Formats: sequence, C-alpha cells, structure tokens
Amino acid sequence: MRKEQLAVYGITDRKALGQQAFMVAVEASLKGGVTCLQLREKHLSTSDFLQEALQVRPVCQRYRVPLIINDSIEVALATHADGVHVGQNDRPVREVRALIGPEKVLGVSAQTVEQALQAERDGADYLGVGAVFPTGSKSDAEAVSLECLKAICQAVSIPVVAIGGISPKTLPSLKGSGICGIAVIQGIYGQPDVQEATRQLKQLAQSVIQG
Repeated sequence: MRKEQLAVYGITDRKALGQQAFMVAVEASLKGGVTCLQLREKHLSTSDFLQEALQVRPVCQRYRVPLIINDSIEVALATHADGVHVGQNDRPVREVRALIGPEKVLGVSAQTVEQALQAERDGADYLGVGAVFPTGSKSDAEAVSLECLKAICQAVSIPVVAIGGISPKTLPSLKGSGICGIAVIQGIYGQPDVQEATRQLKQLAQSVIQG
C-alpha cells in the first residue's frame, strides 16, 4: 500500500451515523476524499458482515479506494477485500499474515514502540496508533501520548496512521509527528455532511502530514 493511500483513513461506525443511511454515508465519504476505507462491524453476524462487505466492495473499487476489513479474515478473503486490520487482542499478526498471504494489506493497532516493532517484524504493512486524543468511538481505547506517537514513527519503517479523537481542532497538533495519515470515525461519519467533513479533514491532513 502506498503511503498516500493512508492519508485519510475512514472507519465506518453505524452508531455514529444516526439517521443517515449506511451506504449513502460511505459513498459520501469516498466522494469527499477518503483514501482508504475500513469496514468495522463489531455487532453484525459474520454472514451479515459478509453481505455488507459485498455491497461496499464495488463502491470502493469505483473510487479506486482500498477496502480493509476490521478483524474478520474470513470476510476479507471471501469478498476479495484489499486487506485486513487487527488489534493487539486479535489473532497473532504472524498467523494473520500466513492466512491472508503476502499480497493483501495487513494493518495492526499498536500503542507502544515494542508493539509497533513486533508488528513490523511479524508482517504488518502499516500501523494504526492511538488513541492520540480522547474518543467516544471506543470506550476501552488506551491513550497514546504525542511523544509516544513520535517515537513509534521514528522506530518503524512502515507507515503510521494516527487514530482517536481526530477533528479539525485536534489535527494541527499532530504536525511534525511523522504520521502518514489519520484514521477517523466520528469526525467523518458522525457529521451532518459527511462529504464536506471529509473534504475539510483531507485538506487539513495534507498540510499536517507534509509538515
């Protein structure tokens, strides 16, 4: 995966959408400039998750945006998604890499330099690091300081994406951290105008990443 494809990494969340239709919001975020989309469904059955991924996949292809499946290797393989993302409490990274093969993208969540280095050694293509700011999207998210984020970026050679509480207000403070992109849930899918919120975040993210 190219670094620029991680610039604005949208992560879906049905709870954040309120009354907005799921597929309408997904396409709005793609129109707004999401460069990578993670389909995250913690409460759907595997069969329902699979059907949803089959709907989302062609839309992502139309916008030429990689589709990453959260946690479910089975859904990622069955839908020919571009990759899978796993956390520290999911299957071991080395095992996931063996199951998905060398061609698919593998993202791993990390909160420490040690976790980041281990994930890189075990075959991760990129890291999601956070929560860098307080977030309501994940109640059990561990806090990661700006100093730790910088240390992780310096320690690994693979791209690092910051996640957690990222908004137009908080994003500027990540300038100079070394990140390649931002992962956003509420700041995109929790906004009344998903397309415009994405567009604004992308514009701001480009200056932060370059800085």
